[in-house]
Amino acid sequence: MDQKLRIIISGGGTGGHIFPAVSIANAIRAKHPDADILFVGALGRMEMQRVPAAGYKIVGLPICGFDRKNMLRNFAVLLKIWKSQRMARKIIREFRPMAAVGVGGYASGPTLNECARHGVPCLIQEQNSYAGVTNKILAKKVDCICVAYDGMERFFPADKIVKTGNPVRQSLLDTKLTRAEALRSFGLDETKKTVLIVGGSLGARTVNESVMQHLDEIKASGVQFIWQTGKYYKASIDERLAGRADLPMLKVTDFIADMGAAYKAADIVISRAGASSISEFCLIGKPVILVPSPNVAEDHQTKNAMALVDKDAALYVKDADAPAKVISLALETVKDDARLASLSANISKLGLPDSADVIADKVVELAMKGETLKR
Repeated sequence: MDQKLRIIISGGGTGGHIFPAVSIANAIRAKHPDADILFVGALGRMEMQRVPAAGYKIVGLPICGFDRKNMLRNFAVLLKIWKSQRMARKIIREFRPMAAVGVGGYASGPTLNECARHGVPCLIQEQNSYAGVTNKILAKKVDCICVAYDGMERFFPADKIVKTGNPVRQSLLDTKLTRAEALRSFGLDETKKTVLIVGGSLGARTVNESVMQHLDEIKASGVQFIWQTGKYYKASIDERLAGRADLPMLKVTDFIADMGAAYKAADIVISRAGASSISEFCLIGKPVILVPSPNVAEDHQTKNAMALVDKDAALYVKDADAPAKVISLALETVKDDARLASLSANISKLGLPDSADVIADKVVELAMKGETLKR
């Protein structure tokens, strides 16, 4: 290619959108080190901090989602959408992107809509097994749709779909630690079975309560736990655990910086069913009990989970049932080596490696094709 690549990547709102976006950008940069990559996010959302921390420029749009509980507030939302469309138009005019990538989230709507209107080749990446509203709206306007699950023809034109899987944090795959070294890094016994409990970086109240209601069962189990409570819940959990010095097998932390070490240490994981987390479990072949969050659009986490459960690649506990059931299920399963091996083998079959590279190649292909058509 004679000229430097100029690529827009838009979307965010959650780590499940941001991790893939940054992974795609990193893959493009690895292939084209001089590529000019501009992120477009939503003001006030986590991408405005995470993307610059990853080394990329980002512009924020004043956009937010519709308020389904108070319809009167949506007049302000409509005004923000209009302002965001105008800002996106200006960004595109000044940056002159050769291709655009949408990863879902509020900002990707106006950005990719304007890119498509101006003839910029567009690609969207859908992480979930149930397509998000923004991506469903954009589907007819874009050139390529990268997905992680089978059956996405329910939502998108079949001739645009490419099954690539979800890009994951490369650090999880690159860890060189052995299981014993990983356990020692958490101050745990390398001879004991280990359960990892994660509810996302902010934590999950139901998952945390599941642990608190079964402390005596955990104490008597002979199994050790790494428990990420989330920063929001850590202080109250510490207060409730005060005086329980009899639980050395319970490693409690608000945040785990090295998830590669945590996954390596664990024999089984209890987790929410976000698309990025599931993709990570598939690629590392980790047995998992999924407790989908009920507080997400279209209940898409349950649909993500069932896509694995139907292939006997994961276990599932409904959020409402978790306090009563999930710890007992984890203790039963972690002691069953044959079941762990079966879950690991089945989930490994669903992993799609090199997703970021495959998507990056598609983006570059679209950019080159677009430039050729302009000549």
